Amino acid sequence: MKFRPLHDRVVVEPLEEEEKTAGGIIIPDTAKEKPMQGKVLAVGPGTRGEDGKLAALDVKKGDKVLYGKWSGTEVKLDGKTMLIMRESDIMGVLQ
Repeated sequence: MKFRPLHDRVVVEPLEEEEKTAGGIIIPDTAKEKPMQGKVLAVGPGTRGEDGKLAALDVKKGDKVLYGKWSGTEVKLDGKTMLIMRESDIMGVLQ
């Protein structure tokens, strides 16, 4: 990928949800919810504080994160749908 996010922005690839329920019912595309988990593909350098020093981000490339359902801006990069969001839109890192 030839894209470098700026400041406190993060590029996330949404992870697809299961297509079947626990009971074996197949969920059609129209009934699926937006994914809320994703994998971090790139992170910006961080934000500058009032003192001018760079504060690094808490997430890093490769982290699996949980974010808000309507967070970020959806873009197509290299033929894949990605989300660009601020680090503050991410609720946490999944272990």
